[in-house]
Amino acid sequence: MWKKNQWIDVTMRLTNDLEPWPGDTPFSYQVRLTKDQTGSANIGELTTGVHVGTHLDAPFHYDNAGETIDEIDPSLLIGKALVVDVRGHKKIGRQELERFDLDGVSRILLHSFDRPNSKCFPENYPVLREDIGPFLKEKGVHLIGTDCPSVDPVDSKAMTAHHALYENGVYILENLVLNHVEAGFYQLIALPLAIQGGDGSPVRAVLKSIPVSITKDGH
Repeated sequence: MWKKNQWIDVTMRLTNDLEPWPGDTPFSYQVRLTKDQTGSANIGELTTGVHVGTHLDAPFHYDNAGETIDEIDPSLLIGKALVVDVRGHKKIGRQELERFDLDGVSRILLHSFDRPNSKCFPENYPVLREDIGPFLKEKGVHLIGTDCPSVDPVDSKAMTAHHALYENGVYILENLVLNHVEAGFYQLIALPLAIQGGDGSPVRAVLKSIPVSITKDGH
Protein backbone atom coordinates (compact mmCIF):
# COMPACT_ATOMS: atom_id res chain seq x y z
CA MET A 1 0.00 0.00 0.00
CA TRP A 2 1.24 3.50 -0.84
CA LYS A 3 2.33 5.47 2.21
CA LYS A 4 2.22 9.26 2.27
CA ASN A 5 5.32 11.34 3.04
CA GLN A 6 7.92 8.68 2.23
CA TRP A 7 9.54 11.11 -0.21
CA ILE A 8 10.91 14.56 0.63
CA ASP A 9 10.24 17.22 -1.99
CA VAL A 10 13.36 19.35 -2.57
CA THR A 11 11.91 21.26 -5.51
CA MET A 12 11.43 25.00 -5.66
CA ARG A 13 7.73 25.59 -6.24
CA LEU A 14 7.01 27.34 -9.54
CA THR A 15 4.85 30.40 -8.88
CA ASN A 16 4.08 33.53 -10.85
CA ASP A 17 6.01 35.64 -8.33
CA LEU A 18 9.19 33.54 -8.53
CA GLU A 19 12.10 35.84 -9.36
CA PRO A 20 14.05 34.42 -12.34
CA TRP A 21 17.72 34.63 -13.24
CA PRO A 22 18.36 38.29 -14.14
CA GLY A 23 17.17 38.89 -17.69
CA ASP A 24 15.59 35.45 -18.13
CA THR A 25 11.96 34.76 -18.99
CA PRO A 26 9.92 34.62 -15.77
CA PHE A 27 7.60 31.72 -14.99
CA SER A 28 3.93 32.36 -15.66
CA TYR A 29 0.96 30.00 -15.45
CA GLN A 30 -2.69 30.69 -16.04
CA VAL A 31 -5.86 28.78 -16.72
CA ARG A 32 -6.47 29.77 -20.31
CA LEU A 33 -9.83 28.03 -20.61
CA THR A 34 -12.02 27.09 -17.65
CA LYS A 35 -14.16 23.99 -17.30
CA ASP A 36 -17.22 26.20 -17.59
CA GLN A 37 -15.93 27.52 -20.92
CA THR A 38 -14.96 24.15 -22.41
CA GLY A 39 -17.74 22.12 -20.86
CA SER A 40 -15.26 19.39 -19.88
CA ALA A 41 -11.90 20.53 -18.42
CA ASN A 42 -9.70 23.36 -17.22
CA ILE A 43 -6.86 23.99 -19.68
CA GLY A 44 -3.74 25.80 -18.51
CA GLU A 45 -0.76 27.32 -20.29
CA LEU A 46 2.65 28.46 -19.15
CA THR A 47 5.60 30.49 -20.32
CA THR A 48 9.02 30.12 -18.75
CA GLY A 49 12.74 29.92 -19.25
CA VAL A 50 14.09 26.39 -18.91
CA HIS A 51 16.44 27.33 -16.05
CA VAL A 52 13.65 28.43 -13.76
CA GLY A 53 13.43 27.04 -10.23
CA THR A 54 14.99 23.63 -9.59
CA HIS A 55 16.52 22.60 -12.88
CA LEU A 56 19.10 20.48 -14.66
CA ASP A 57 21.68 22.08 -16.93
CA ALA A 58 22.37 20.26 -20.17
CA PRO A 59 25.97 20.48 -21.41
CA PHE A 60 24.59 22.30 -24.47
CA HIS A 61 23.84 25.18 -22.10
CA TYR A 62 27.54 26.10 -22.05
CA ASP A 63 28.98 24.10 -24.97
CA ASN A 64 27.54 24.16 -28.49
CA ALA A 65 28.75 20.59 -29.00
CA GLY A 66 27.35 19.33 -25.68
CA GLU A 67 24.41 17.01 -25.04
CA THR A 68 20.95 18.51 -25.11
CA ILE A 69 18.56 17.80 -22.26
CA ASP A 70 16.69 15.05 -24.14
CA GLU A 71 19.98 13.22 -24.78
CA ILE A 72 20.94 12.84 -21.11
CA ASP A 73 20.62 9.31 -19.71
CA PRO A 74 17.74 9.42 -17.15
CA SER A 75 19.54 6.88 -14.95
CA LEU A 76 22.05 9.60 -14.05
CA LEU A 77 19.23 11.35 -12.18
CA ILE A 78 17.90 8.33 -10.28
CA GLY A 79 19.76 6.61 -7.46
CA LYS A 80 21.74 7.04 -4.28
CA ALA A 81 22.82 10.57 -3.38
CA LEU A 82 24.73 12.04 -0.46
CA VAL A 83 23.59 15.34 1.04
CA VAL A 84 26.48 17.22 2.68
CA ASP A 85 26.38 20.38 4.79
CA VAL A 86 28.94 22.89 3.48
CA ARG A 87 27.38 26.05 4.85
CA GLY A 88 29.72 28.86 5.86
CA HIS A 89 31.89 28.79 2.72
CA LYS A 90 31.80 31.42 -0.02
CA LYS A 91 33.52 29.01 -2.41
CA ILE A 92 33.38 25.23 -2.42
CA GLY A 93 35.93 22.90 -3.97
CA ARG A 94 38.38 20.14 -3.21
CA GLN A 95 39.41 21.55 0.18
CA GLU A 96 35.85 21.90 1.43
CA LEU A 97 34.81 18.39 0.28
CA GLU A 98 37.88 16.36 1.23
CA ARG A 99 36.62 15.92 4.79
CA PHE A 100 33.64 13.86 3.57
CA ASP A 101 33.80 10.12 2.87
CA LEU A 102 32.79 9.92 -0.78
CA ASP A 103 33.65 6.25 -1.33
CA GLY A 104 30.87 4.72 -3.41
CA VAL A 105 29.14 8.08 -3.91
CA SER A 106 28.13 8.96 -7.47
CA ARG A 107 25.73 11.83 -6.70
CA ILE A 108 26.38 14.62 -4.20
CA LEU A 109 24.01 17.41 -3.13
CA LEU A 110 25.40 20.52 -1.45
CA HIS A 111 23.50 22.29 1.31
CA SER A 112 25.56 25.44 0.98
CA PHE A 113 23.44 28.23 2.45
CA ASP A 114 20.15 28.97 4.13
CA ARG A 115 17.98 30.76 1.63
CA PRO A 116 15.32 32.71 3.56
CA ASN A 117 13.00 33.20 0.60
CA SER A 118 13.27 30.90 -2.41
CA LYS A 119 11.08 33.23 -4.48
CA CYS A 120 13.70 36.01 -4.40
CA PHE A 121 16.92 35.78 -6.38
CA PRO A 122 19.78 35.91 -3.82
CA GLU A 123 22.16 38.87 -3.95
CA ASN A 124 25.03 36.58 -2.94
CA TYR A 125 25.39 32.81 -2.92
CA PRO A 126 28.23 30.27 -2.62
CA VAL A 127 29.88 29.19 -5.86
CA LEU A 128 32.12 26.29 -6.81
CA ARG A 129 35.87 26.35 -7.30
CA GLU A 130 37.36 25.18 -10.58
CA ASP A 131 39.23 22.34 -8.83
CA ILE A 132 35.96 20.64 -7.89
CA GLY A 133 35.64 18.99 -11.32
CA PRO A 134 38.86 16.92 -11.18
CA PHE A 135 38.21 16.09 -7.52
CA LEU A 136 34.73 14.71 -8.19
CA LYS A 137 36.01 12.70 -11.15
CA GLU A 138 38.64 11.13 -8.87
CA LYS A 139 35.87 10.12 -6.49
CA GLY A 140 33.57 8.75 -9.20
CA VAL A 141 30.88 11.41 -8.78
CA HIS A 142 28.85 12.11 -11.94
CA LEU A 143 26.15 14.46 -10.57
CA ILE A 144 26.40 17.48 -8.30
CA GLY A 145 23.40 19.35 -6.95
CA THR A 146 23.39 22.74 -5.28
CA ASP A 147 20.80 24.88 -3.52
CA CYS A 148 22.17 27.93 -5.37
CA PRO A 149 20.85 29.30 -8.68
CA SER A 150 24.18 28.52 -10.36
CA VAL A 151 27.57 26.95 -9.67
CA ASP A 152 29.17 30.15 -11.02
CA PRO A 153 28.73 33.81 -10.01
CA VAL A 154 25.80 35.62 -11.56
CA ASP A 155 28.10 37.91 -13.59
CA SER A 156 30.41 35.13 -14.85
CA LYS A 157 30.93 34.89 -18.59
CA ALA A 158 33.66 32.24 -18.52
CA MET A 159 31.50 29.87 -16.41
CA THR A 160 34.64 28.17 -15.14
CA ALA A 161 32.86 25.87 -12.66
CA HIS A 162 30.37 24.71 -15.30
CA HIS A 163 33.20 23.84 -17.68
CA ALA A 164 35.35 22.22 -14.99
CA LEU A 165 32.47 19.92 -14.08
CA TYR A 166 31.55 19.18 -17.71
CA GLU A 167 35.13 18.35 -18.66
CA ASN A 168 35.18 15.81 -15.84
CA GLY A 169 31.85 14.16 -16.64
CA VAL A 170 29.80 15.78 -13.87
CA TYR A 171 26.23 16.95 -14.55
CA ILE A 172 24.76 19.95 -12.73
CA LEU A 173 21.49 20.22 -10.79
CA GLU A 174 20.70 23.71 -9.47
CA ASN A 175 18.25 25.54 -7.19
CA LEU A 176 17.45 22.62 -4.89
CA VAL A 177 15.61 23.36 -1.64
CA LEU A 178 17.58 21.66 1.14
CA ASN A 179 16.81 23.78 4.21
CA HIS A 180 14.62 21.00 5.64
CA VAL A 181 16.92 18.07 4.74
CA GLU A 182 19.46 16.53 7.12
CA ALA A 183 22.87 15.47 5.86
CA GLY A 184 23.05 11.82 4.88
CA PHE A 185 22.23 9.28 2.19
CA TYR A 186 19.04 9.36 0.16
CA GLN A 187 17.47 7.94 -2.94
CA LEU A 188 17.18 10.76 -5.48
CA ILE A 189 14.80 11.21 -8.40
CA ALA A 190 15.24 14.43 -10.40
CA LEU A 191 13.99 13.90 -13.94
CA PRO A 192 13.94 16.69 -16.54
CA LEU A 193 11.44 17.14 -19.33
CA ALA A 194 12.49 15.59 -22.64
CA ILE A 195 12.72 18.93 -24.47
CA GLN A 196 14.20 18.22 -27.89
CA GLY A 197 17.32 20.34 -28.34
CA GLY A 198 16.89 21.91 -24.89
CA ASP A 199 19.77 23.47 -22.95
CA GLY A 200 18.10 22.68 -19.65
CA SER A 201 14.83 21.80 -17.98
CA PRO A 202 12.93 22.24 -14.74
CA VAL A 203 12.85 19.03 -12.66
CA ARG A 204 10.75 17.64 -9.83
CA ALA A 205 13.41 16.56 -7.36
CA VAL A 206 12.57 14.26 -4.45
CA LEU A 207 14.60 12.40 -1.82
CA LYS A 208 13.93 9.31 0.25
CA SER A 209 16.12 8.34 3.20
CA ILE A 210 17.85 4.97 2.83
CA PRO A 211 19.26 2.67 5.53
CA VAL A 212 22.89 3.17 6.52
CA SER A 213 23.57 -0.51 5.84
CA ILE A 214 23.23 -0.02 2.07
CA THR A 215 24.96 3.33 1.66
CA LYS A 216 28.24 1.84 0.44
CA ASP A 217 26.96 -0.14 -2.54
CA GLY A 218 27.50 2.67 -5.06
CA HIS A 219 23.90 2.68 -6.35
